[in-house]
Amino acid sequence: MKQKKFILEEKEMPTQWYNIQADMPNKPLPPLHPGTRQPLTWEDLAHIFPAECCKQELNTTDRWIDIPEPVLEKYRFYRSTPMVRAYELEKALGTPAHIYFKNESTNPLGSHKVNSALPQCYYAKQEGTTNVTTETGAGQWGAALSYAASVFGLEAAVYQVKISMLQKPYRSSIMRTFGATVEGSPSMSTRAGKDVITKNPTHMGSLGTAISEAVELAMTTPGCKYTLGSVLNHVALHQSIIGLEAEKQMEKAGEYPDMVIACFGGGSNFGGIAFPFMRHNILDGKKTEFIAAEPESCPKLTRGKFEYDFGDEAGLTPLLPMYTLGHDFRPANIHAGGLRYHGAGMIVSQLIKDGLMHGVDIPQLETFEAGVLFARTEGIIPAP
Repeated sequence: MKQKKFILEEKEMPTQWYNIQADMPNKPLPPLHPGTRQPLTWEDLAHIFPAECCKQELNTTDRWIDIPEPVLEKYRFYRSTPMVRAYELEKALGTPAHIYFKNESTNPLGSHKVNSALPQCYYAKQEGTTNVTTETGAGQWGAALSYAASVFGLEAAVYQVKISMLQKPYRSSIMRTFGATVEGSPSMSTRAGKDVITKNPTHMGSLGTAISEAVELAMTTPGCKYTLGSVLNHVALHQSIIGLEAEKQMEKAGEYPDMVIACFGGGSNFGGIAFPFMRHNILDGKKTEFIAAEPESCPKLTRGKFEYDFGDEAGLTPLLPMYTLGHDFRPANIHAGGLRYHGAGMIVSQLIKDGLMHGVDIPQLETFEAGVLFARTEGIIPAP
């Protein structure tokens, strides 16, 4: 198999995250308090999130934000991740395009999610938090958060979407290996979960229900903070490490992308690879096309409405300005567990609204066919 990999030396590694909010032609609309419907302050958010994450969430002025040294130290365990020229895939497709993929699976947790789990747990620990809680779909975020919590000496509680827990049982085993407690959502351990089960005893869960349960736990447990693996601005900020590395790796390859494509659930993976390149479209007049690939079964970018909506099913979270299918949307039991979320991140939503990027929705069987082709040509079995 013919491949060409580009890796950065330690001295070339980014030491700052890129905050695209500072460069956006139109800033995202402010998130609203679920009770007062007034714009949120970071103090409002700090009731459930680590304070530093709240400040990053609402920071629309600072283009570059320093990565704390303890987080950089953990990044160096697995970063940089490879940028690979996929010659065999190009040959199989019969395309003149040069196809590169950024392989975020080379870290111990197997996905990009740990890039944000580490700083979120670090910031929580710094302010004296003892417990963190979160939701997870397929389980990649839950695994990453469980690992990061153990690294910084925190207790973790994870609510995993019930259908995904049944489809992917080993993911919850990974979380428990790192010391986390894991509940299938909806569960009977929270008021939000009980309400869902009362209305629909056979409910197999959604990310909206799991978020409701995790937020409720954070609000009712002293010393507990809620962490989120996608959607919010500070998560996309942390994931910009992907695109900043990719930018330098493309320079090593002597190329610059005409298209940047990534899968889309809430936006952290897509934003992580896209935003550092997007800044050159905004500031330097580059013409790169940005394409977010989402499941046809959960098509918020292509068929959702741009409006304020809750991030969870019970309406406990702030109201976010985003493309959404409605916070009570219950997706089909598709295998792309992390991509079953009803809404899109605020930054991506605004950029799509402004015509600077766009989404495509793809049927599950076509996804499987593409994944098998990629596996047979590049030797890596990708997630759906």
